[in-house]
Amino acid sequence: MDSYARGETTPALLDETVGDNLARTVASHPDREALVECATGRRWTWAQLQSDVDAVARGLIGAGIGKGDRVGIWGPNSAEWTLVQFATAKVGAILVNVNPAYRTHEFSYVANQSGMRLLVSATSFKTSDYRAMVEETAAENRALERVVHLDDEQSWAGLLADGEGVSADDLAERAASLAPDDPINIQYTSGTTGFPKGATLSHRNILNNGYLVGEVCRYTEADRVCIPVPFYHCFGMVMGNLACSSHGATMVIPAPGFDPALTLEAVARERCTSLYGVPTMFIAEWALPDVDSYDLSSVRTGIMAGSPCPAEMMKKLIAAGIEEITICYGMTETSPVSTQTRTDDSFERKVGTVGRVCPHLEVKIADPVTGEVVPRGEAGELCTRGYSVMLGYWDEPEKTAEAIDADGWMHTGDLGVMADDGYVQVTGRIKDMVIRGGENVYPREIEEFLYTHPDIEDVQVVGVPDEKYGEELCAWLRMRPGSEPLDADGVRAFATGKLAHYKIPRYVMIVDEFPMTVTGKVRKVEMRELSTVRLGLA
Repeated sequence: MDSYARGETTPALLDETVGDNLARTVASHPDREALVECATGRRWTWAQLQSDVDAVARGLIGAGIGKGDRVGIWGPNSAEWTLVQFATAKVGAILVNVNPAYRTHEFSYVANQSGMRLLVSATSFKTSDYRAMVEETAAENRALERVVHLDDEQSWAGLLADGEGVSADDLAERAASLAPDDPINIQYTSGTTGFPKGATLSHRNILNNGYLVGEVCRYTEADRVCIPVPFYHCFGMVMGNLACSSHGATMVIPAPGFDPALTLEAVARERCTSLYGVPTMFIAEWALPDVDSYDLSSVRTGIMAGSPCPAEMMKKLIAAGIEEITICYGMTETSPVSTQTRTDDSFERKVGTVGRVCPHLEVKIADPVTGEVVPRGEAGELCTRGYSVMLGYWDEPEKTAEAIDADGWMHTGDLGVMADDGYVQVTGRIKDMVIRGGENVYPREIEEFLYTHPDIEDVQVVGVPDEKYGEELCAWLRMRPGSEPLDADGVRAFATGKLAHYKIPRYVMIVDEFPMTVTGKVRKVEMRELSTVRLGLA
């Protein structure tokens, strides 16, 4: 049987804009809680949220923002971030998500490449002085006409004041001119080489992805979702905010940036039923010395995504009663989720796979060279097709054509294997695969094995250059507090007889942390470069 699968056709796709969907939720659940911002204690019902969204939307119209104009947002998670997300959708502006970790060079590139007219920005956060960076790059940012600081009372009030001359009828007229296939969002994917590319997503793309991911999690208006992942990325604004808004569930913002203790505190205090995170976030939460003091009994489900879930971490979640956790796989270019485990899937499926194809989508595993679909059980490139595939990379038709083929398949660059039951295992990036002496080695398998060592808290494996074998393996280890650091001999002793000799790392590096993206993904490209330099293998 070929490695091809098509998702269910129910529930039906939503054929509406984000604004129209929000209005339906408000009409159904006006007095239910919509949004909680733990840092400030502010709360909104759906009716109150709609009112504040409309005020921002009228402000954007009053500020001269037309349909299709680009509006940037730069800063950590906040209630205002969410208001701007829904307000831009309502007026048909294209929201440009700017990575909170960007510095001047990266910000200028994104502002110019997108043609951003207005920027909504925090003034500062942690080591980022956004106001200073905007001022420093003012001469370079050709299209940028105005900056509104969302945490500066006067600046934010100025945007709202712009809407005082815009009537509810004016806003309704603008909303009525929008279509589900209109572009609504540009998300810059962190390119490992060259500049990032702006994945351009429509109402249909992101609304349906949030809705259908929430359906798989079995969300209703009674759910309360803790969202510690960043809004600037699909995980936060689509799987988080739009999954909630399309079901009437409550969005809970535990903190502006990820903090393991504040996350579990929010879960316990707000009685959250769902918790999101990448594996490193869950690992950090459960590594808290007082983790058992938090009442997590309300949590039923959640999403782990970004990288595979270690089996040991899944055991801890299930022991805590979070039995319906789901694993998602996707990429920004597919809005983002393509496959997801189901709430009632077995332990083996949750730790060994990224689930099966989501509703209204297709996935296949293809030979990366010939493009032919491979038989089930064989490795190849994971490709996906359907409503979720982006409109394209903003103003880059050649790069769009490289990623999406003539038949509409998005090529992910990930290696995958589809089992007979349709469940997919992602074995790594095509470019992360290590070829040692002619043997294909998948780092994920080695990471899973080393994670079972009682003294290892987290592990990442990369390939480094080797004169004899072409590539060798280097394991980066984070040790549990109080444990003795392992060396290469210790790892070899632990692995001998359990892993094939060519899968045992030759090099070991003990570290306190891994190079990470803001979304919590490990930067293996950077790890390879650092390993090569530190080991003197350049």
